[in-house]
Amino acid sequence: MTREEWLAFLRSPVRPAILATTRSDGRPHVAPIWYDLDDDGTVVFNTGAETVKGRNIRREGRVSLCVQDEQPPFAYVAISGRAVWSDDIAEVRPWATRIGGRYMGADRAEEYGARNGVPGELVVRVTPDRVLAYKDVAH
Repeated sequence: MTREEWLAFLRSPVRPAILATTRSDGRPHVAPIWYDLDDDGTVVFNTGAETVKGRNIRREGRVSLCVQDEQPPFAYVAISGRAVWSDDIAEVRPWATRIGGRYMGADRAEEYGARNGVPGELVVRVTPDRVLAYKDVAH
């Protein structure tokens, strides 16, 4: 896929991503996440600071994530990059609201912002270093 194609794939339709981080003992940790894209193509998501992924990101700062279309002929975008995070509620709350609305509908955005945009939560921004993006995998 071209850059424009994989950005469009990540934007619509809404799909969860699978995020991979590295535990302190070197073992991988994988978890589903909700995300959105910033205007510059940065992947943005929320997580609790004390979750396994939150601790791994704060310690290591490297992540990979994959978003896939599970319907034939199949497609996916896999991103590896550096993750930077903030616990500033002025940053966390708007992204929690935006992401909640993306996945649960605009009518529930504020509800999810209030739930996920609180102290102890992080907003994480992943700048892609490497992108693998393929469509029509089964052809």
